[in-house]
Amino acid sequence: MLKRFVAVLLVVLALGLQGCVSGVGGLKSFADSTDGYRFLYPNGWLPVKVTNGPDVVFHDIIEQTENVSMVINPVPGKKKLADLGTPSEVGYQLGKSAIAPPDSGRTAELINADSREIADRTYYLLEYLVTLPNQEKRHNLASAIVYRGKLYTLNASTSEDRWEKMAPILTKSVKSFMVD
Repeated sequence: MLKRFVAVLLVVLALGLQGCVSGVGGLKSFADSTDGYRFLYPNGWLPVKVTNGPDVVFHDIIEQTENVSMVINPVPGKKKLADLGTPSEVGYQLGKSAIAPPDSGRTAELINADSREIADRTYYLLEYLVTLPNQEKRHNLASAIVYRGKLYTLNASTSEDRWEKMAPILTKSVKSFMVD
C-alpha cells in the first residue's frame, strides 16, 4: 500500500514539474543568438531548410503548410519601425511586398494592425487574410520590429479552415517574438 502511494505521488510530482518547466503549454522555445531574436513555436513542428529565403522556418508534421518563419531584411539608414510608417502602413506594404508580392497570384487583406511596447521596443502586430491562386484562404499573423538596422518579421500561417483551432497557439507564438 505504501509503495503504491509513493509511486502515485512520484507520478503526480513528475507531471507537475514537467508542466512548470514548459512555461507555455504546447510551445517550444527557439533562439538565434547570432541574429539576436527568440520566439516560441508549436510542439511537434520541425525545422525546414530553406535556401535564399527566411532565416528559419518551422512547420507542422501533418499539416505541412502550417508554418512559422523569420524573415530579416536590411533597413536603410538608422530608421526605426515608426519611420517606416504606422502599423497599418507597414502592414499594407508587407502585404504587397512579402505576403502577396506582384505576380504571385496571391492577395493579402490586412484585417488588423496594432503596435505594442516591450522593453522600450516597438513591435507591430499584423493580421492578414490571404487568398492563394487556387482560391484557398489562409490566415497569417506577423510581428515586426526594426532592430540593429534590420527589419525582423516573424510570420505564422495556417489554412482558414484550421484558423479557429490554431489561432490561440499561433497568436502566442507571434506575441512571444522578441529581439535581444
